[in-house]
Amino acid sequence: MEPSRHMTSQQFRDAGKRLIDWIADYYERVERYPVLAQVVPGQIRQSLPPDPPQSGEKFDAILASVNAKIMPGVTHWQSPNFFAYFPANTSEPSVLGDLLSTGLGVQGMLWATSPACTELETLVLDWLAKMLALPEAFLSSGKGGGVIQDSASSSSLCAVLAARERATGFRSNEDGCRDELVAYTSTQAHSSIEKDVKVAGIGRRNLRLIDVDSNFAMRPDLLEKAIEEDKHAGKIPFIVCATIGTTSSLALDPLESIGGICKKHNLWMHVDAAMAGTAALCPEFRHIQQGLELADSYCFDAHKWMFTNFDCSCFYVADRETLTRSLDVLPEYLRNQASGSDAVFEYRNWHVPLGRRFRALKLWFVIQHYGVEGLQWLIRRHVELAQTFLRWVRDDQRFELIAPAALNLICFRLKASDELNEKLLRRLNHSGKLYLSHTRLNGKYTIRFCVAQTKTELPHIQRAWDAIRTEADALVGSSQP
Repeated sequence: MEPSRHMTSQQFRDAGKRLIDWIADYYERVERYPVLAQVVPGQIRQSLPPDPPQSGEKFDAILASVNAKIMPGVTHWQSPNFFAYFPANTSEPSVLGDLLSTGLGVQGMLWATSPACTELETLVLDWLAKMLALPEAFLSSGKGGGVIQDSASSSSLCAVLAARERATGFRSNEDGCRDELVAYTSTQAHSSIEKDVKVAGIGRRNLRLIDVDSNFAMRPDLLEKAIEEDKHAGKIPFIVCATIGTTSSLALDPLESIGGICKKHNLWMHVDAAMAGTAALCPEFRHIQQGLELADSYCFDAHKWMFTNFDCSCFYVADRETLTRSLDVLPEYLRNQASGSDAVFEYRNWHVPLGRRFRALKLWFVIQHYGVEGLQWLIRRHVELAQTFLRWVRDDQRFELIAPAALNLICFRLKASDELNEKLLRRLNHSGKLYLSHTRLNGKYTIRFCVAQTKTELPHIQRAWDAIRTEADALVGSSQP
């Protein structure tokens, strides 16, 4: 008999234990690595063989290649010295939940293909709605409910599609009329909104970017003016995408005012809280979602600030029938007795892909491990650390704050030229000691400092501030005549 090409059970056990040890060791030493990968374009590919192996390699050789060839090109998002963008953080229970999901290999496209995949997801999304004090309309016990998407980009796309169908009486796929539809968001909203309206066939020309106030939040007066002008021109305004925590500055759009305008003009209101939404685990931060009861849909990313590894975007709708009717396609080979009875959720109709992984497991593991109190403690700790950094910046006369900082994102810059601020950021990132990113606010090159990595603590914040001041000293000194 020809030998099997598969790993034996024992080989799998041995390799799996070694890999778990490798990951545990990695987490223990991750802050020793340069946070930003110190390689040049093409370096990793050129270090690897151009052709695949003809015969399989042993696990030892594969792991050795990871250490020697792959790791130099990894930017360490799990480093406690990662302060760039928004995080994609994880935790040990999340990794274990994801491992279990991968091991089970479930394809949960239908309730029937794995009932636990569907029902645990419904339960966990209801748990989260209660943990975050979301409006009751988003609970599955009523007309709404939640689903796990891969990203906030996909969540907002589903909102755009559902809003499009509601505005056209579900005729847009038959009768067209998409050229008449108009969407609205702020100039500070995430770029995914623009991509979503392109994917949905609305077209970038039919997206209105509404200007913001001094706090970088959408101006309701300008929104209503734009809606009225479009209606007068024969257009069909159909959706407003508001943001709780914009990417550039964590700005908070005024949901109550925006929601009132949406109700007045019969527009769908989608709220993107991808990063900041997790803060609502703590009652003292729930003011950020005031007015959310007026929303038709809402999303936040557990894979950003809730210690659940990518991908895990939690998307809620107040009326699930509108969403599922917008996305339902039912060939004969997917028909089954359970689906026909309307007794179960069929999540294939809640997002664009048919196939779906058992993502609820990792989220369930995280909630089970930390509990509500543990998650609240971690969020409060991150906000406390960010506010400590904020005080240091405010007390240093060389720097200026560019945006309000109520939570865990600090936007600041040297009181100097854009060129000098860009040099400061580049030198900090190339040092490997920390990783920061930038944006532009009021036309100024602005440095962003986000405190949200799972195991970031005060010593990491202190070392980052020391590095920032040291590089600032060198740059300001060298720029003097």
